Amino acid sequence: MSLRAEGDRVLSLEEIVALADAVAPMGGIASGMGTTTYGAQLVVDAGSAEEAMKLAVPAFEEAAALANLPTWPLMDVNVLSEDEELSSDE
Repeated sequence: MSLRAEGDRVLSLEEIVALADAVAPMGGIASGMGTTTYGAQLVVDAGSAEEAMKLAVPAFEEAAALANLPTWPLMDVNVLSEDEELSSDE
């Protein structure tokens, strides 16, 4: 699951490290240093793409709040199933 929020200022390394720390328990990684976006890839165990979104969006928003990031609107939410991920690695 990949999520990205976009705002109106450039984010620092410290802010993205804080986001990385917040998403790490979910098997996540963070991105966005030096840009006007912050994002994360999260591992979500769900039966469908819709269920994955319902679980991942609040988890991402909570992680951003824990990292003291601004509340910016989500610009991208992409779901990648385990099967799709495995086939793209081949």
